[in-house]
Order: sequence, then structure tokens, then C-alpha cells
Amino acid sequence: MPALIEIGVIAGGSLLGLLILGLILARLYKRASKETSFVRTGFGGEKVVMNGGALILPVFHETIPVNMNTLRLAVARSAEQALITKDRMRVDVLAEFYVRVQPSAEAIASAAQTLGQRTMHPEQLKDLVEGKFVDALRSVAAELTMTELHEQRTHFVQKVQQVSSEDLLKNGLELETVSLTGLDQTAMEYFNPSNAFDAEGLTRLTEEIELRKKLRNDIEQDTQVQIRTKNLEAQRRTLEISRDEEYAKLEQERELAIRRAAQAAEVSQKEAEKSREAEGAKIAAQQQIETAKIEADRAVAQQRIAVEQELGEREIAKERAVETQTIEKAKAIELSEQDRAIAVAEKSRAQSEAQADADKALALAVAAEEQVKTVREREAADRQKIIELIEATKEAEREAIAVKVAAEAERTAAADRAEALREEAKGAADKTRIGAEAEAQAVRLSAEAARVRYAVDASGQEALNKAANLLSADQVAMAIRIKLIENLDRIIAESVKPLEAIDSIRIVQVDGLNGATGGAANDSGTGGSGGGNLADQVVSGALRYRAQAPLLDQLMAEVGLNGGTLSGLTAPLAEAAPLSVVEDVPAPRRGKKAKPAAIAAPVETVEDEAEEDEEA
Repeated sequence: MPALIEIGVIAGGSLLGLLILGLILARLYKRASKETSFVRTGFGGEKVVMNGGALILPVFHETIPVNMNTLRLAVARSAEQALITKDRMRVDVLAEFYVRVQPSAEAIASAAQTLGQRTMHPEQLKDLVEGKFVDALRSVAAELTMTELHEQRTHFVQKVQQVSSEDLLKNGLELETVSLTGLDQTAMEYFNPSNAFDAEGLTRLTEEIELRKKLRNDIEQDTQVQIRTKNLEAQRRTLEISRDEEYAKLEQERELAIRRAAQAAEVSQKEAEKSREAEGAKIAAQQQIETAKIEADRAVAQQRIAVEQELGEREIAKERAVETQTIEKAKAIELSEQDRAIAVAEKSRAQSEAQADADKALALAVAAEEQVKTVREREAADRQKIIELIEATKEAEREAIAVKVAAEAERTAAADRAEALREEAKGAADKTRIGAEAEAQAVRLSAEAARVRYAVDASGQEALNKAANLLSADQVAMAIRIKLIENLDRIIAESVKPLEAIDSIRIVQVDGLNGATGGAANDSGTGGSGGGNLADQVVSGALRYRAQAPLLDQLMAEVGLNGGTLSGLTAPLAEAAPLSVVEDVPAPRRGKKAKPAAIAAPVETVEDEAEEDEEA
């Protein structure tokens, strides 16, 4: 029994010792997971535990955990810290680096040695390796322009990954991938003009922006011009379509008017033909009936005459009504055609031609109707003549009745003709009134045009008068002299016109007469009637006997000329412009013989004879 108890105690102690040993081992044994590995150092040396476990003695061993998960490290560079590209531009970049510890004992040991606990804290790890990432970003960005950086993102990411991978391997890390999640140009206010890189980039950026503004403005203006040009073309095309539609409407109206006029003329002509045929058939039937009645029974002539009188009155009334309706219809047609012609004439000249054709057709229709009336009256006259011939053989009473019936029919026909003439006169009066209104409108338009023309002429004359008032006295005098020179031939002709009445001139030259010598007379070329050469003395003496002297002298004095002498006519002109005057003695009028000179007569005889000739 004691032995059993002893065995039991030993077994229990052993079991308890095993249990305690198991608890101690479980407490001291540490396992690694897929997410976390660790490095044990101390007793027994360095041991990397990955996907397994190890016994960790509190005093003898030390462990460093290593995070095996992929870590996302975001690196942002913006504003003053923005990257500088090859073309000296600044770009804001947001890059995400996905890193992890390589799954190898060497990499885990290196990561535990160089990074320590930072693998378990991504922010601390980022603070440690961010400089490497920034250096890789800056180095790669410096090799590319901003445009290339934007267009070749994959190339940029690969270059960054290549540059940064080697540095990360030294820490036991590997770079899985790099994501460029943000890329944009840095705002212009962060460019420092004092910095050489920023100054160059700012210049290029400003040039690019302004160039883009100009290009955008050119595109906008060109687009606006194209839009307005297209709108103009569309509007022009719309107006052309509207014009074509209006032309088509006018053409259609003209064709319709022509068609209506032609149809109306054709209807009127057909109606006239049918009416003429009906009247002829009716007249022939009546003649046959009357002849048969007369030949059948003369005894019932009185009754037939009464019946014929009644029938004649009804027929006359019916014809009057028909003629009245025809006249009213013709009047209405003519008035409507006139109104339509006036309205359409304002739109197209072709309508006027169509209206003229319609008027001609209507005139033909009216002529046809008048021809029907003429045939009707002629047939009626023939019928009356036959009746009168038959009734001539009857009694006086029948003759009196026939005469009464004929008179009544004539009176009715005369009344119908008067009514027709009255309607025609009204139509002619309407035409005259319309023509007078059109002529009055034309006169008004002509008067308005004349008023405008006279106003323009008055304005022009007023401007000319104002311009003339601005002329100086010298300019006015020059204009007067120019007019004088232009009309000099007429002035001289009018001045010497009285000399035509002189029949002859006797010249007596006596040397030394009145104290003057021949030489003196020949040498002097100016002076009054008593001086100058012989031709001057003769002309001056003749000019003093002009019939219109007072009037011409007054007019010539106003322009500075003296018509009493030849020198008075030429002296002002010689002052204005040098003129060569040919002195000559006027020859006697053609057709008259000069009388022989009287040698003994004095010079005054010439003047006396000239005065006698003027009085004669």
C-alpha cells in the first residue's frame, strides 16, 4: 500500500513537472506569421524566424519583429518644394511608393538591423526613406520636360523605380511599384523671380500662357467670324428663297390672271355664240309659226295679234332683263378686271399685258353681243316688216293695233338702248376717273420730284453765292476783266454799229491846219478827236455820232471803257494786258460807191455829212 502511494506520488509529481514544463515552454516559445517575422539575437547567435517559431529565453534572447506586409508610402512635392523639370518648370507631384521587406533571411536580418521597429510603423519608415524617394523623383524629373513628364508617366515611374530600388535593397526593402497619382503645374505665385531656375521657367510659362491665350483668342475670333459668315450665308440664302417664292407667287398670280381673263373671254364668246344661235333659232321658229298661223287661218289674226302682243311684251321684258343682267355682268366683269388690273399692274408689267389681252377678248365679246343685238333687231325689223305687209291687207283697226304694237316695241327698244348707253357712259366715266386719278398721282410725284430738284438747285446756288461773297475785290475785278475780254468783240461791234449808217467819208488833209503839222499828226497816237493820226481822228469823229451813245457810254463807263474814242476803248485793256491794236480806216459799206473827196472842203465837212446821213 505505501508502495502504491509512493508510485502515485512519483507519477503525480512527474505529471505535474511535465505540465509545468509544458507551460514554461508554451510561455517562452514564440511563433512567426505570414505578416510578421522576427530576428532572435543573444544566446546561440542570430536566428531569423520566418514561417516558424523559436524558444525565447527572457534573459538570454532578444527579438526584433519585422513587418512582412506591403506598405504604402505617399510622397507629395508641391508649392516651394515642387519638382523642377528639364525645361525649368515646377510641377506638383503626388507619388505613392509600395514597399515591403524581401522574404529572405538576409533581407529580414538587414531590415531588422537597419530599420528596427520602424517596419511596424509606416510613418516612421516614411520619415526615414522619404529622402531617397524625393531624390529619385527630382533626378528623374530633371531629365524630362513637363510635357514629357505628363505624356510619359509610365517611363517616369519606371525610372523612379529603378533609381530608388538600389537604395532600398540596402535596408532589406524592395519596391513593388510606384504610382503617380497626382501631377500638375505649380501655381505661378510660387515661382521666385530671383531664382535662376524659376525665372527661366516663369518666362517660358508666361510665353506659353500668352501664346495659348492668343491662340485661343484667334480660334474664338475665327469661330465667331465663321459663325457670322455662316449666318450671313444662311440669311442670304433665306432671302434668296423668299425672293424666289415671291417671284413664283407673282408668276402664279400672273398665270392665273391670264388664265382667268382667257377663260372669261372664252366664256363670254361662247355665251354670245349660244345666245346668237338661240336667238336665230327662236326667230326662225317664230317666223315659221307666224307664217303657218297666217296661212292657216286669217280669221284668228286678231287673236294671234293680241297673243303676239302679249308674247312680245313678255319677250321684250325678258330680253330687257337678259340684257340688263348681261350689261350688269359685263359691268361687274369690267370693274373687277379694272381693279385686278390696277392691283396686278403695280406688281408686274406682264400682268398689264395680260390685262390688255383680256380687254381685247372682252371687247370681242362685247362686239359679239352687239352683233347679236344687231341680228336680233334686224330679225325683229324683218318680222315687223312681214307683219306690216300682212296687216296692210286688213282693216284699219288691225293697222292701228299693229302700229301701236310697233310703237310700243320701238319705245321699249329705245329705252333699252338708252339704258345700255347709260351703263356704257358710266363705265367710260369710271375709266376716265381712274385714269385721272393715276394722272393726278403721276403729277403729284412729278411735283414732288421737281420740289426736291429745286431744293437741291437752291442749295447749290446758295453755296455758289456764299463762295462768290468770299471773293476779294481783286478777284472780282479780275473776273470782270476776264468777262470784258471774252465779250470785247461784241462790245466793239455794238459800239461801231451806228457807223453802218454812214454813206461815205471825205478826208481832207491840209498840212498846218489849226496850227498842227502833218508830222505831229502822224506822230501822235493818243489823244482826243483833235489829236492822233488821221485814222484815229476819223474813227473818233465817227464814234461821236452814235444813236445809242448815252446807253452804251453808261454801260461801258461802268466797266472802265470810254466809247467816245478808239484810245478810250483800248486803254483799259492795255492796262490789264498788253494788246496790239491795228489802226485802220473803216472802209465804206459794201455796195455803195465812195464819193470823190472835195479838196477844198474842211475836215468839219465829214462830221456834217455824217450827221446829215444819220438824220436821213
